[in-house]
Amino acid sequence: MDQRSVTVFPPWRRVVQAEAISWLNAHRAEPGTSIITSLPDVSEVPPHRFDEWRAWFIDAARTVIRWLPSDGVAIFYQSDIRFEGRWVDKGYLVMRAAEEEGAELVWHKIVCRRPPGSIAPGRPSYSHMICVAPKIVALPTRPGPDVLPDAGHMSWSRAMGEVACRVACRFLRDETPSRLVVDPFCGEGSILAMANAFGLAAIGIDLSGKRCKAAMRQVIQAP
Repeated sequence: MDQRSVTVFPPWRRVVQAEAISWLNAHRAEPGTSIITSLPDVSEVPPHRFDEWRAWFIDAARTVIRWLPSDGVAIFYQSDIRFEGRWVDKGYLVMRAAEEEGAELVWHKIVCRRPPGSIAPGRPSYSHMICVAPKIVALPTRPGPDVLPDAGHMSWSRAMGEVACRVACRFLRDETPSRLVVDPFCGEGSILAMANAFGLAAIGIDLSGKRCKAAMRQVIQAP
């Protein structure tokens, strides 16, 4: 038999410097696309007034969910904050957006950013990781942990930890038809790099040119 070498190309990655919601509105989601992202905090969205940010957050989450194709899911990684004496439950805000869009909750995990039992006088020591879908999907065949005791290495202060990225990308690869991951607020690209490590193509969007360059360079070894 004639044996020929086969070149296996790595999954592609594209990073776009743009405003996320405008990009989503201008680009149609193709079948086999899902989103993994973290929406920005009040400190990151001008004019930094709480009520306006809260309304923006819910509307942005609705836009993300509405953008999905029928076979896609959106995974939100969100850390609660304390702002001017208020506890801001971003898990609630995501679920409110999902309810307003008629989306279904697939799963809800808690990710510990500090060891369980830690006292955190500032930012709470955990994050929500919430997966929603436009329609009811089959239960995961390998659901994974409901509580992750460690988020994993973070490439920068606002990054999604590598352990959390791995859980999210493994779910997309093993439990959904998704083969393209979009992160509309990609930062330095942890999700994009992990998606590529799992054999998934990736598109990232960020307003910062510096972060876009970092997102193109970041590499995570295959799990």
